[in-house]
Amino acid sequence: MSLGGASERSVPATKIEITVSCRTLLDLDTFSKSDPSSCVLYTQSRASQSGGECFGRTEVIDNTLNQTSLRKFVLDYFFEEKQNLRFDVIGGQGSRVERTPRKGVPGKKCGTILLTAEELSNCRDIATMQLCANKLDKKDFFGKSDPFLVFYRSNEDGTTVKIDVYDWDRDGSHDFIGEFTTSYRELSKAQNQFTVYEVLNPRKKCKKKKYVNSGTVTLLSFSVDSEFTFVDYIKGGTQLNFTVAIDFTASNGNPLQPTSLHYMSPYQLSAYAMALKAVGEIIQDYDSDKLFPAYGFGAKLPPEGRISHQFPLNNNDEDPNCAGIEGVLESYFQSLRTVQLYGPTYFAPVINQVARAAAKISDGSQYYVLLIITDGVISDMTQTKEAIVSASSLPMSIIIVGVGPAMFEAMEELDGDDVRVSSRGRYAERDIVQFVPFRDYVDRSGNQVLSMARLAKDVLAEIPEQLLSYMRTRDIQPRPPPPANPSPTPAPEQP
Repeated sequence: MSLGGASERSVPATKIEITVSCRTLLDLDTFSKSDPSSCVLYTQSRASQSGGECFGRTEVIDNTLNQTSLRKFVLDYFFEEKQNLRFDVIGGQGSRVERTPRKGVPGKKCGTILLTAEELSNCRDIATMQLCANKLDKKDFFGKSDPFLVFYRSNEDGTTVKIDVYDWDRDGSHDFIGEFTTSYRELSKAQNQFTVYEVLNPRKKCKKKKYVNSGTVTLLSFSVDSEFTFVDYIKGGTQLNFTVAIDFTASNGNPLQPTSLHYMSPYQLSAYAMALKAVGEIIQDYDSDKLFPAYGFGAKLPPEGRISHQFPLNNNDEDPNCAGIEGVLESYFQSLRTVQLYGPTYFAPVINQVARAAAKISDGSQYYVLLIITDGVISDMTQTKEAIVSASSLPMSIIIVGVGPAMFEAMEELDGDDVRVSSRGRYAERDIVQFVPFRDYVDRSGNQVLSMARLAKDVLAEIPEQLLSYMRTRDIQPRPPPPANPSPTPAPEQP
């Protein structure tokens, strides 16, 4: 998982088409239905400094209190960003539509807006073919030809396929052998039978009267598999279960002092709180119950001063869940007032705790994301590597955010971009760890909202692909979308 950089523009995961319908609009006219109206969409990302930009508007619909717009909104969808949408119903007089929202009657419901979102995507079919060639024209003086194929799709009908056959040359001046055309439908017939194509060279055909062909290519097999998207799994009910682990070691400094990384300033959030809020506010929208287990590590707990590397922030061993991100923050602040910062810095206990919960899920219904926020180098590198290797086969990802001025070179070892993490000769099945230093995302002007948006954008951008990689390796397909009024989702296994 490479660090793309806070300033790098991310690529949208997919496009979403939104259909807008209005029901039981407030009738502001006495002798007729309401004046003509349309719906205007305003968009705003969390990093935006403006109050929102006009994205577009639906067509004007006359004389009705219940309307479904034919014009739709198509937006880029980014999992890693908080994309705020505002829909205004605009009304006017006669055939003229005003540019201000309908004010309606204060304190009275003015109607209902119904939104339907559908993913737009290109063809997701992946075709796998096996071909063999026979008696191709010889292009090399010494030895046989080294053929390869180039596929072209017709832009006119999208189904015709032209295939060129070349002889490969080391210097790049590949020799043209011939060509043939087919179609997607004809290729698909090879699922049941072999198909033989004559390779023809137009130039030779014109020059030689007795020219037959330049060889043949036989399609031996053809199979098609569908590629599913992150949105397919979310629509099918897959839940993202978010768990937080916060570093309470003494190297963070006394929380009562402004120099501490845990300092609870009345005017601004600490780096720990910003990292937690940045990631959590995005992920919480993908968890139906909004209950998040939250742990601390590296502290002495009252009353006996026992050192713990995995204590619930809400002080409830039976139920470590906190209600929403605000509940996690509240428990975090309360723990700072009651525990003693100590050490050392151990990651393995909390990774294994979440892994035990993830190991109970094998049907794709849940995927676990663990956020670890720390200020320094870990003390149990060997055990942590072993825990990561074991967790790499589970529906689980790990995000590590380093706060403060420390040098985090050792952490890069856990982020298996170049070399996959290994332990005792066993390599991680997938790259599931993303490490970033928070200082790389801090806005120089002191804008905390912008800092959090930059951090979330980078550390969360790879979660969709990590989820998909797990589903693919386990051949888990997304479930059909639930009905409009689904039954309650069963509670996830808690770490």
